[in-house]
Amino acid sequence: MRTCVGCRGRDQRSALLRLVPDPSMHGDAVAGPRHVVVDVRACLPGRGAWVHPESRCLELAERRRAVSRALRVDGPVDLAEVRAHLGR
Repeated sequence: MRTCVGCRGRDQRSALLRLVPDPSMHGDAVAGPRHVVVDVRACLPGRGAWVHPESRCLELAERRRAVSRALRVDGPVDLAEVRAHLGR
């Protein structure tokens, strides 16, 4: 069981998307917002945040700044690739 960072609902791991900081962006020396990508296979290393694959949950998570808190990332995060994955 995992908890969606948007709606705070609990669900099976298979029903949620795992979000992680972009692994190609090394270190904290990156200026600007950290890029967040969807970990489709849920196997990339590091901390992850879980969200239902619905735009409503992603909007709630973004409004509450829950993704950056869950990933323990300072500052804003760029969720453009996640929105693209959801088809928005």
